[in-house]
Amino acid sequence: MIHSMTGGCQCGRIRYTAQVDPEKAYLCHCKMCRKATGGVSIAFANAPHDKVIWHIEPDWYQSSPIAHRPFCSHCGTPLGFAFLEGGNLDLTVGSFDDPSPFCPSQNYATESMLTAWADVRHLPGTASADNPNVVKRWRAAGLDLPD
Repeated sequence: MIHSMTGGCQCGRIRYTAQVDPEKAYLCHCKMCRKATGGVSIAFANAPHDKVIWHIEPDWYQSSPIAHRPFCSHCGTPLGFAFLEGGNLDLTVGSFDDPSPFCPSQNYATESMLTAWADVRHLPGTASADNPNVVKRWRAAGLDLPD
């Protein structure tokens, strides 16, 4: 089901509204996306170009001979991926204001998947609020710990 959802970059300069289906998000494992985002994979939600409204136009860079990527040149947030000619726009799931409705429906570029990172539920975890060093730094900045 298509939903109207909002998002943007970390600093708030770039904002968008997009019509997307949260049940059709996917993880891309290709080496180019890993390099472009610094992650072991990247979660994308696909939308037709005409269903994405940029309230402030993002910066773009050509990441390959066939594609370019929107980002914020102020804070560096990667916002998506698009082919230079035709096709849709993939928006980074993490750039949505509320990414919780998204559910991955497939993996892409599985030949490049880093399988050690495919399922990390078995690893021990620590909440940010349980890290006194982080809490101390946020409080010293006069702020509450962010979500």
